[in-house]
Amino acid sequence: MPMTKAFDKIKKEFGKSFGKKNLKSLFFVTVSLVGFVLIWWIAASLYHIDYFPTPDKVYNAFINSFTHDDPFLGINMWQNISASLQRFATGFLLAFLLAVPLGLLMGSSRILDSLLKPIIELFRPIPPIAWVPIFLIALGFFWGPVFIIFIGVFFPLTSSVYFGVKSVDPVLLDAARTQGAGPAAIFSKVVLPSTVPHIMTGIRIGLGIGWMCIVAAEMIGAVGGGVGYYLTVQQLVGNYPALYGGIVVIALLGLATTGLSGYVEKRLAQRMGTK
Repeated sequence: MPMTKAFDKIKKEFGKSFGKKNLKSLFFVTVSLVGFVLIWWIAASLYHIDYFPTPDKVYNAFINSFTHDDPFLGINMWQNISASLQRFATGFLLAFLLAVPLGLLMGSSRILDSLLKPIIELFRPIPPIAWVPIFLIALGFFWGPVFIIFIGVFFPLTSSVYFGVKSVDPVLLDAARTQGAGPAAIFSKVVLPSTVPHIMTGIRIGLGIGWMCIVAAEMIGAVGGGVGYYLTVQQLVGNYPALYGGIVVIALLGLATTGLSGYVEKRLAQRMGTK
């Protein structure tokens, strides 16, 4: 096959899979990020402030944190990420296992709604970080941060599931009852599928809050490392490029988790026919 035809074929296939819209978005994202780094570099070069390093120093510290053990912690960034992810996954799983059934029950039962809603509304406005001193003393430096994440995920997820059940179209419920469906069939065939988008929204919100919680809790106290604890140590020893490198790690992990939840939400919605 001549080179020009082969090139045209690759270009055609690439255009089909990627699309002009995505190319345009990629272009603007690239311009935005490059512009941000350039402005940062110029500003840091002009002011020469220790706590405002240039991007190249942050990049070198970022790479070094993965390839070498930190001299003060004795572990590298992979091990810090692993410690944070273990706490995050444990707290998120506990919150998910309790919040989803509770939200479904509260949304389906007037009695449970009346009994539990006042308690939920009493504790929901309290910022999760306010519990850090108590949880660290009562539960230690592993379970303390875990339950901070639990609090951060539990309330938005419970509320989202609850409102999902409450927002089910009454016409659908009446239609199911008219056709002889019992409570179990109505729940599994009407209520649950209608609530799935709200569950995924609650998960996405919970993931974002969970990341904020784990970093804040680890910055106050943690055993066995953690990305938040890494930031505190770098601030104490004045290693600001490494501090910024840790912030970049948190940003990347946050993007990865929210991107993963968005992908799961899309696939689940397609499978259940809600999109």
